[in-house]
Amino acid sequence: MKAVEFDAQLTSGDRIQIPIELARELPESAHIRVILLWEAGEDEEWRELTSQRFSAAYAPEDSVYEQLIDEPPSR
Repeated sequence: MKAVEFDAQLTSGDRIQIPIELARELPESAHIRVILLWEAGEDEEWRELTSQRFSAAYAPEDSVYEQLIDEPPSR
């Protein structure tokens, strides 16, 4: 199966137009799978909430790992 990504907008009648260059490559009567992705506005809210929850669970004692990385070797 091949995959192609392109940007499009819904046209009148709720149609999506396939770019002409791509349409020329498709065999006639080809069976295709369409996946729609769009900005929902909720993504930023989820990222912020996730960051807050993660930070709330992080304790100062957890920084021991960063200290081990930053300190020079003891040998």
